[in-house]
Amino acid sequence: MFTRRFRLFRLLGFDIYIDLSWFLIAILITWSLATSMFPAYYPNLAPVVYWWMGISGALGLFAAIVLHELGHSVMARQFGMQMKGITLFIFGGVAEMSDEPPSAKAEFWVAIAGPIVSVIIAVVCYGLYLAGDALAWPVPVTGVLWYLGLINAVVVGFNLIPAFPLDGGRVLRSILWATKGSLRRATRITSAIGSGFGMFLILLGILSIIGGNFIGGMWQFLIGMFLRGAAQMSYQQVLVRRALEGEPVERLMQLDVHTVSPHMSIDEFVEDFIYRHHHKLYPVVEEGVLKGCVTIRGIKSIPRSEWSSRTVGDVTEPCGEGNMIESDTDAIDALARMNQDGHSRMMVVDNGQLRGIVTLKDLMNFIALKMELEGNEASPLGITGDPPDSRHAIPER
Repeated sequence: MFTRRFRLFRLLGFDIYIDLSWFLIAILITWSLATSMFPAYYPNLAPVVYWWMGISGALGLFAAIVLHELGHSVMARQFGMQMKGITLFIFGGVAEMSDEPPSAKAEFWVAIAGPIVSVIIAVVCYGLYLAGDALAWPVPVTGVLWYLGLINAVVVGFNLIPAFPLDGGRVLRSILWATKGSLRRATRITSAIGSGFGMFLILLGILSIIGGNFIGGMWQFLIGMFLRGAAQMSYQQVLVRRALEGEPVERLMQLDVHTVSPHMSIDEFVEDFIYRHHHKLYPVVEEGVLKGCVTIRGIKSIPRSEWSSRTVGDVTEPCGEGNMIESDTDAIDALARMNQDGHSRMMVVDNGQLRGIVTLKDLMNFIALKMELEGNEASPLGITGDPPDSRHAIPER
């Protein structure tokens, strides 16, 4: 979803990020307000005034988006849900949740909290606009307040369309979840609606482009593509979660792991392991106890002429926490950690003992088999073949 993002600040315990794509939409909105909307509604002002109004309107809009997403985040925290942060990007903003809501009630209130905040902002801004108009405030001030009241009302209306993953779609999902008793079924229905709505916007965008409205048509097309993809991915995520929940890592791990003795010479290690198995990190084990990890980075710190006289133990480093997991950990948590840390495999370690290794390939194959046996759709991630065998080593973090 994101390109590259940067942390701006922390608000009410939540990290606020900005994605590089945000700058594109910020520039477009500012330009549109300063050269089109404000001059049309408030003529005869100096060009520099329109640009200041455009900048103020764009900043006010994105402040409102942060508050909208903050409403989701604060409510989610009330229900014990972990939030990764809030990110501003090209299509607005998103509050990133680590897990699905624990109940239909939580889903409803988390979903509706954002639109409630936007309604409050719209009412306040429009109320200030009316007060400023009555008190003869400067036109640039009342103009920006009018725009913020209007755009927040539009945000509420659009977000309440019952198409997942829009807020209205999440509200509908919570109702279906409560009535049908199945998150998977509720997500399937609302995701289908969201996918259909996305396709409608795509077609509308194509027609707009053909009709000569290139910029508006492109935005409709892109938003439709985004909503369609997000709706389909949301259903896939639910299927994955349902397939892996309750399955311990121990059940899915591989027992055949390439380990290295700390007494092995570096020269022998390079020839027999790195050049043969092509991985960047290997567990160092002695008498069944995990001593640490050896990496290509560590090997490179030793001159080539000393490889035959130095041992793996000389360059062994502590293994990072991101590379290890306990055998009784839920498989869905293992998948989440792999996704968060960018790993494709993790060592399974209990009380310092290396038990095995769990890989992304193992998890994906299990999901595909379980869904096939239980009569669900084919693999939700579109797996059509096995990835290269890479279960014998742990990648360097």
